[in-house]
Amino acid sequence: MPRTSRRTAVFTESLIREMSRVAARHGAINLAQGFPDWDPPVELVAAGKEAMDAHRHQYAVTWGSPELRGALGAKLTRFLGTPVDAERELVVTCGATEAMMVAMMTVCDPGDRVGLFSPFYENYRADAILTGAEPVLVPLHPPHYRFDPDELRRAFESGLKAFVLCNPSNPCGRVFTREELSAIAALADEHDVWVLTDEVYEHIVFPPHRHTYFCTLPGMAGRTLMCSSLSKTFSITGWRLGYVHAAPDVIAQARKVHDFLTVGAAAPLQHAVVTALNFPASYYDGLSAEYAASRDVLLGYLDRTGLSYTRPEGAYFVMLDISPFGYASDVEFAHWMTREIGVAPVPGSSFFAGPENRYVRLNFAKRPATLHAAGERLLRLRR
Repeated sequence: MPRTSRRTAVFTESLIREMSRVAARHGAINLAQGFPDWDPPVELVAAGKEAMDAHRHQYAVTWGSPELRGALGAKLTRFLGTPVDAERELVVTCGATEAMMVAMMTVCDPGDRVGLFSPFYENYRADAILTGAEPVLVPLHPPHYRFDPDELRRAFESGLKAFVLCNPSNPCGRVFTREELSAIAALADEHDVWVLTDEVYEHIVFPPHRHTYFCTLPGMAGRTLMCSSLSKTFSITGWRLGYVHAAPDVIAQARKVHDFLTVGAAAPLQHAVVTALNFPASYYDGLSAEYAASRDVLLGYLDRTGLSYTRPEGAYFVMLDISPFGYASDVEFAHWMTREIGVAPVPGSSFFAGPENRYVRLNFAKRPATLHAAGERLLRLRR
């Protein structure tokens, strides 16, 4: 039989999804995969039911229903502070996962080089490989996950076609400062590089930190492809609704890529989520406050274990230092922790380019009762 493609041998199955299966097998509390354990807002659930009853079962417009793009454009205009043309500057995708794939395939050809911060969300490296591009890694140095400006410059000077920026960052919880983002913007402008942003955690940012939309920096609107989703903001990770926002000429190309990748996102869910996009500003304030409280519950238990961690500035993940346990493999430790402690993490090596076995990632997108139950189990790590 002929062999399968070489590209599929270069990356592995997702360790995040694998650890969810391991958690289920051992009856552990799943703090691995990043999804909440509560329902979406009741108004949104009701809108979903209404969409089904209204016979919204056939294809929507390939790049997103007019109602959804209109509501999304209005919401983006409000938060970006600049007008967004819903007709020419948006394409709705099957989650931010497809959005990033669309963005990368829109601007990159086989053989191009794509810059990534390391640690990175594991999909980015696979996206580059599937696109035929070469990943170029720039370290974010633990425990504070800052980049070295000289290392970043060398990456841009190596001939990048695009640079991927996740802000707030999964997995490390960094919220990049305006000064840091301006440094990236200056290099992108100097070396004529596209910037592909993943901003799915835009509304989960903890004071005093603030989220800066990269495309609002001077000169960046024309070279930024903003990828985001509605999954994290409205607790609908299974609905798979994302989008790319970019300049009209870029979106015209992105729509072609999207069309032949997936045709379109689920029509009834597109119709339903318009309800959520019309929520008042207080919704977003409450979301951030709720996640801040969840963060503090989990970190309170981690403080009692005596283990080191990096305090998240945004998103809903925390990187825990497991080096005192002496495991040579963080994957082995993650399986042991799931089996013996009853809490499932993600091995940190899933997010790093080089050999790194000192960390696991935990997520706190859980109800207080779930976090307290997980915390009581995590206290056993003291022993």
